[in-house]
Formats: sequence, C-alpha cells, structure tokens
Amino acid sequence: QVQLVESGGGLVQAGGSLRLSCAASGSIFRINAMGWYRQTPGKQRELVAGISGGGSTNYADSVKGRFTISRDNAKNTVYLQMNSLKPEDTAVYYCNFVATTRDRPYGDYWGQGTQVTVSS
Repeated sequence: QVQLVESGGGLVQAGGSLRLSCAASGSIFRINAMGWYRQTPGKQRELVAGISGGGSTNYADSVKGRFTISRDNAKNTVYLQMNSLKPEDTAVYYCNFVATTRDRPYGDYWGQGTQVTVSS
C-alpha cells in the first residue's frame, strides 16, 4: 500500500537550517500535488508549502524567502529546505501527497509527522 515516510526533523538553533524529506512507496500512478503542513498544539494544521504536478509552488507568507519546496519525481520524494529558522517555525511537520494510486483514483496521503524544534 502507499506509505509516506518522513525524515530530517530535529532540534536546531534559530538561524539554522534543516531539510525535510518525504518518500512515498507503493503503487503510485500519478502525483497531482505535494505539500508540507505543520501543526502546533494551539493551532490548526496549516499549509507551509505546496508544489503542483506542473511544478508551480506556493508558500505561506510566514515562510516565503526562507523555505523551498522541491521534488524528485523519479523517487516519489518531496523535500522542504528550511533556512533562517525561527522559533515560531517549531511544529510537527507533515508531508502530503495528492495522488492517483492503485487503491484510490484521487487519494490524499499523509506522512507520520516529524518534529521540528527551533530554539532561541
């Protein structure tokens, strides 16, 4: 079955960088979009960055100029390069694929989440 596995989270000082990876395995016929979301206990999950099947990207205003989303279609992998990290970036980050798979014609798949903590 389709599974998304995240990696790259951790603890970093303000101003530092992290690179998150999310690799999907399974029978994926087409990836329509990929994205990264984040969630803190006091807030609803929010979109951080997204990339469409055609390569168009969009970012939350709070991360523009600091985060970059990219993908490797051959590996069914999406990345989030996070630079100039701030304490307010602290959250659990989730990757998301919208994809056509063997079991779903238009499925919404999520990673397990990875903790990013930025200290001041």
